[in-house]
Formats: sequence, structure tokens, C-alpha cells
Amino acid sequence: MLGCAVAQELYERYPGIAEGRLTKMRADLVCEASLAAIAEQLGVAAEMRAGARTELSAATLANAVEALFGAIFVDAGYAAARAAVVQALGPALERLDPEHISKDPKTDLQERLQARRRSLPQYRVVSARGAAHRQTFEVECRVADLELRATGTGTSRQKAEQEAARALLALLPAE
Repeated sequence: MLGCAVAQELYERYPGIAEGRLTKMRADLVCEASLAAIAEQLGVAAEMRAGARTELSAATLANAVEALFGAIFVDAGYAAARAAVVQALGPALERLDPEHISKDPKTDLQERLQARRRSLPQYRVVSARGAAHRQTFEVECRVADLELRATGTGTSRQKAEQEAARALLALLPAE
């Protein structure tokens, strides 16, 4: 529901923008960090019940905001839920610049390597530690023909890959 509402809003605001750009803009708006920030603005954490040992992580807060929008959808329908999403995302929607869309580190790295006609990055899980519901991953990102390697850690494989790509971008020689 959240993705649909944001996609519709972006399509209406930017009718001439290519689908790929709109998709990247939507992804920036509904990512974990963005939704966790909305949770902070709305004071969601104060309304959540959690055990003494339960950490209200960014992922938990983002999930709670998404559930909140889902509850509005179930209770009042799509129009009300979309209005709530647009209101909550208001400042972020106003700050959007379709000409300067941020890229996640993995996409940025891949595009830079392709532009230089280099081999694509390869990712490998080095380790996964912790209980199944609270794992920390370490991932290596490697670009063979440049003989570059970097590692990243995160609470999911995807987050660790993003951090590894970010670290490798810092090592990438300027061309």
C-alpha cells in the first residue's frame, strides 16, 4: 500500500519523468531510514509496547510506520491511507529533486564500473554472527580486475553489501 501510494503521488507530481527515475525516487522515500525518520517525527516509539530487552531499531520503527499506514488502509480505505502517507512524507516530497536522485552505494559502484568498462563487483558473505533474529553480517565486495576489496557489516546481508560497496567506492581510483 505504501509503495503504491508513493508511486501514484510521484507519478502525479512528475508526469514527464521516466519510470526508472520515479522508481529510484520512490525507493528513497520508502527506505528504512526514511520511514524510521517519519516514525521519530510522529512519535511512534512512545506508543509502542516492547519488552525491556527489545531494541526499537530503525527497522522496527520503519515496520511500525508501514503497519500504521496499512491499518489506516484497512480501516478507512486507500484514499485515506494515501492522504496519510502524503502528509507524513510531506517534507521529504518537497525536498525531492528529480534531477539529482541519490543512488544506493551498490548501484553507484556498478554504474561507475560499467562506465569504465571494468568487471562488475562480486559480493561474498564472510561471516554471519548472532541469533537468527539478530544476526550481524560481514560481506566482502571485490572488483577482480582492479584488485580491490572492501568489507562492510550490517544487520542484514543487503545492508552489509551496501556498506561494503560504500567502502569500495572510497577506494576506487579517480578516472
